[in-house]
Amino acid sequence: MARVKRGTTSRRKHNKLLALTKGYRGSKRKLIRTAKQAALHAGAYAYHGRKRKKRDFRRLWITRISQASGTLGLPYSRLIAGLKSKKIELDRKILADLVVNDPAAFDAVIDKVRTA
Repeated sequence: MARVKRGTTSRRKHNKLLALTKGYRGSKRKLIRTAKQAALHAGAYAYHGRKRKKRDFRRLWITRISQASGTLGLPYSRLIAGLKSKKIELDRKILADLVVNDPAAFDAVIDKVRTA
């Protein structure tokens, strides 16, 4: 069987890995073993970060809606319960956007819920 030399393959693989860790500090961007570990951990953190982002935005939306509805004299929990009872299908993302960009429309939603 013929001998297989893997120098170019390894080099290509290593360069690809080092390109992933470009911008990291210290040996994490220079040494193959530590760069591999850093890239693995970075991937795990990125994965969890994508999951966290959804939670964080939902918390932000709830905070904005709660603050705005509280100033209009309607607690957040009553607002959400009123929306469900009136069958108004506005999610928290849209409500928070109304609070920021169109307060008059948000006031109209609050008035609809108050009549419930």
